[in-house]
Amino acid sequence: MKFKYKKYGPYVLRPVIPVEIIYKDKSVPYEVLVDSGSDINILDAQIAGVLGLNLYDGKQAEVAGVTGVEEVFYVHELGINVGGHLFEKIEIGFLEKIGQYGYGIVGQKGFFDIFVVKFDLKKEEIELKLR
Repeated sequence: MKFKYKKYGPYVLRPVIPVEIIYKDKSVPYEVLVDSGSDINILDAQIAGVLGLNLYDGKQAEVAGVTGVEEVFYVHELGINVGGHLFEKIEIGFLEKIGQYGYGIVGQKGFFDIFVVKFDLKKEEIELKLR
């Protein structure tokens, strides 16, 4: 599967791709940054509410970004559809405030362990191959 990088102004390209997050009979389309530096998938906490999840029923964990400031997030097992391929029981963390960036993050556990990922900035595309 190939996806085009998303443009954010004249000088910013990011490997942001569309996915669908699934819980029981509900689903939410969402965009995620494919981030090899992220340990886990993290989405905005509001998505949990839209899906009917109680955010705080998830396993509590902490994450620290580039700034080093630790924040609490809650991990749930959900389905994720990437390019028409459904994967069930994927760990996804929900973090308040991440929505300010306009997208979530997919990382090592729950994404890079499913796909071989090739970034091609020159072609402005990202390629995903199932393992």
